[in-house]
Amino acid sequence: MKKIQMVDLRSQYLNIKTEIDKGIQDVIDACAFINGPAVRNFQEYLEKYLGVKHVIPCANGTDALQVAMMAYNFQPGDEVITTSFTFIATAEVIALLKLTPVLVDVDPDTFNIDPKAIERAITPRTRAIVPVHLFGQTAPMEEVMEIAGKHNLVVIEDNCQAIGSDYIFSDGTRKKAGTIGHIGCTSFFPSKNLGCYGDGGAIFTNDDELAKQMRVVVNHGMTVRYYHDYIGVNSRLDSIQAAILKVKLARLDEYAAKRRAAADFYDKAFAGNPKLTTPTRYAKSTHVFHQYTLVTKNVDRKGLIEFLTSKEIPAMIYYPVPMHLQKAYLDPRYKPGDFPVTEHLCETVFSLPMHTELDNEQLTHITQSVLEFVNA
Repeated sequence: MKKIQMVDLRSQYLNIKTEIDKGIQDVIDACAFINGPAVRNFQEYLEKYLGVKHVIPCANGTDALQVAMMAYNFQPGDEVITTSFTFIATAEVIALLKLTPVLVDVDPDTFNIDPKAIERAITPRTRAIVPVHLFGQTAPMEEVMEIAGKHNLVVIEDNCQAIGSDYIFSDGTRKKAGTIGHIGCTSFFPSKNLGCYGDGGAIFTNDDELAKQMRVVVNHGMTVRYYHDYIGVNSRLDSIQAAILKVKLARLDEYAAKRRAAADFYDKAFAGNPKLTTPTRYAKSTHVFHQYTLVTKNVDRKGLIEFLTSKEIPAMIYYPVPMHLQKAYLDPRYKPGDFPVTEHLCETVFSLPMHTELDNEQLTHITQSVLEFVNA
């Protein structure tokens, strides 16, 4: 059996090696490493795929979130609502810009932000909502946009884990995750569903003025070379990474189908087990399974992960500590017990290998090993 990886980037690369190598070589031959044709080609391809007017490539997903907030010129102390069950970057950029992160709990089934919790958290200082499309499916964007409209708030989608996911509105129309709010942000970190071979990110919007402003921000605040009208940052997607991403974008839907097939295998194997809750498939979203995350009940999670390690099966906990209990984000407004769903998930979830190259032999070994420990 082939060695099981949490994310098997090498096997994926070998399947597309000829195209990847040619894309990289074309950039080297042209010596157009920064903002070259490969970046523009990828940008246009991604705009078409997402059905969005503007894609602004940048250096990583964290920068994407920061640039989005900088484009609105929020002021120190302005409040931004987001979830406590997410990767640190979501709140990190809020704090770096001297804004106030306002954390809320999540839905116990989808793990995505709870609209009722958003409503309760709004104050006169609230300026924005940052829903996170966690683990591969879209947050409840119809409700989020209704709340934002009622309170005149900005919505910035953290789409770093769900690129390619479709959100289905009540009238049956569909939009890609990241294109529903005022701005969408994504990461192209290698382990993402659409990942490059280094760092990379992008920002999406249908607003012409916002797009213009963000293109200035990512390029040192320059409107004309060496004329700086705004405070900006240096955040660019390099041409080699863009060439890689264009090859992989052509296969993104195929990759999502492979991830769903692996998730179906896991679901079937664990169905009905009282100690394991499989991921909920939210009816208003397709699931692209950035992670396959189970909730345990009366299971020694640490012992399970150690057992899987002994069977050469990697497993991860996303996330072991909720945002409001992280040392860097301790705040007298929050205390243990304030976000019971988030805290329960942090104590009980674990994620199994999930990528495009899993085969039935590997999946059988993984599921049988989990059940051997859980049912012992």
